[in-house]
Amino acid sequence: MIIGIPSEVKTDEYRVAITPAGVRELSRAGNRVLIERGAGVGSSISDQDFVTAGAEIVALAEDVWSTSDLVLKVKEPVASEYPLLAARENQVLFTYLHLAASRSCTDALIAGNNVAIAYETVRLADNSLPLLTPMSEVAGRMAPLMGAHHLMRSGGGRGMLIAGVPGVAAANVVVLGAGVAGMAAATLAVGMHGKVKIFDRNLERLRSVDHHFRGQLETVASSQYAIEEACLEADIVIGAVLVVGAKAPKLVSNELVSRMRPGSVLVDISVDQGGCFEATRPTTHSDPVFELNGSIFYCVANMPGAVPHTSTHALANATLPYTMELARHGWRTAVLQDSALAEGVNVVHGAVTYGPVAEAHEITATPLSSLL
Repeated sequence: MIIGIPSEVKTDEYRVAITPAGVRELSRAGNRVLIERGAGVGSSISDQDFVTAGAEIVALAEDVWSTSDLVLKVKEPVASEYPLLAARENQVLFTYLHLAASRSCTDALIAGNNVAIAYETVRLADNSLPLLTPMSEVAGRMAPLMGAHHLMRSGGGRGMLIAGVPGVAAANVVVLGAGVAGMAAATLAVGMHGKVKIFDRNLERLRSVDHHFRGQLETVASSQYAIEEACLEADIVIGAVLVVGAKAPKLVSNELVSRMRPGSVLVDISVDQGGCFEATRPTTHSDPVFELNGSIFYCVANMPGAVPHTSTHALANATLPYTMELARHGWRTAVLQDSALAEGVNVVHGAVTYGPVAEAHEITATPLSSLL
């Protein structure tokens, strides 16, 4: 199989979809790996590193897309890439898609008439998300760091040190969601000596969180009333809510923000899925925040892109086994043999096969089984 890796073109995105270790494994299995020139530079991986591992360097993204049977990316295609989606028949795209939050990308993939498999909806029998987890861990750990930076006066906030000092209170940190990203955020916030409350609707999950932290934070059963009470006292609010493949629910209204402490900071990890704050709109690492009702919003849509060396290796370690399956068997046989990978299939030859995406855009979903 010919496997292609183009450079990422999303604003401030420095990750790449493969490492030299992955190239070596794919090449040894008899595949041809094409990588766009300079694709790994942002992750501190040189073209020569890829060549030494067995890849071929090509000059243009168009050459990657028009030649490859399987295209690996990190982020969803952006508008400049939409024409390339139809460059080769029967092509498979394997990347993060977050289609429920983007009608334009969904329409472009439908028009491309190929197969799109989303990292974020590959799901194991225990409901874990093996390809979303590593980036959720990175974004979760970054969230308190970004919140703490922007809570400082120089970052636009109220001028607080998250840890406080003897005689002065630490910052109140609210984490909405106790999944992978929420747990990672809570871990860093506790480590930074913030006063942390974590919310979730699942009481068993909260019991597990309470046991894990041994009383170092407060667990709260999620309700609109409880969220409002906590936000009114919060200095940092971290949105880490996930409904797999679907839009995130809006938990913090603009009206609530208007009553929060001036200079408080809201960090929305859920922005890729539409965000869990009413005011959420995607921002970039170059221009990461905006102000509303006296509060600072940090809504960078590719948070792990700020630490590409770490993120690229973490992501590639997780995706490689599935890439190997696709290369070895082709997409149809691979998804028939692996139910987790089948959950990742979002679009097939013009048909939306993933229910939450179809529902988000009021499109009729086509059962994947009818297309295999």
